[in-house]
Amino acid sequence: MWRTVGCAFPLILLLLIPLLFFLFYFQLATFSFTKLGLSPETAILFFGLCLIGGIVNIPISRRRIIVEEGTFFGFPFFFYYPPRVREQIIALNLGGAILPGLFSLYLLFTRAPLVPSIIATAVVTAVAYALARPVPGMGITLPAFVPPLVAAAAAWLVARENAAPVAYVAGVWGTLIGADLLNWPRFKDLGALVLSIGGAGIFDGIFLVGIVAALLA
Repeated sequence: MWRTVGCAFPLILLLLIPLLFFLFYFQLATFSFTKLGLSPETAILFFGLCLIGGIVNIPISRRRIIVEEGTFFGFPFFFYYPPRVREQIIALNLGGAILPGLFSLYLLFTRAPLVPSIIATAVVTAVAYALARPVPGMGITLPAFVPPLVAAAAAWLVARENAAPVAYVAGVWGTLIGADLLNWPRFKDLGALVLSIGGAGIFDGIFLVGIVAALLA
């Protein structure tokens, strides 16, 4: 029996590692949002809603895109194949755009000074736009660690006493504007049937913004 338990222990430990990592991340995220002014209960609720909201996309625009151009076969053009047209949906991600956007507005009116927030947001916007990469069939991708680190550095330089809320505001809006909104003209060429603002390759970066911002508190 002990031999069986001993053999199973590494497997049990391997299964527990993701759970322990999630619990640590959950505690860190909750702590970060309490540092930004939320109560522990509200921080847990906000964290949970953002996490679940990452799979919720709310459509805001629909348009038709040509997947394949029309072609002719034969001479003198006896056979014509019409272009393949599909509907492309552009949506707002609940956990990566709507909820962080609303919370950053709350911080802007209560804790984050306006001018430093604008300056830091402009810096994050420029960096996010420069590093964002459109991926055909998927959407816009951006290295997840870039928005929080750039937002933290910019906020520390322009608003040291209020660096945490400024970093959150700059990280959220700078990422959304630089990575997604400024790439709006490219959306049609990506070919994806659903393009999520604040989702896909952008969600991770925005989600990490709150945690990094709290480290400045």
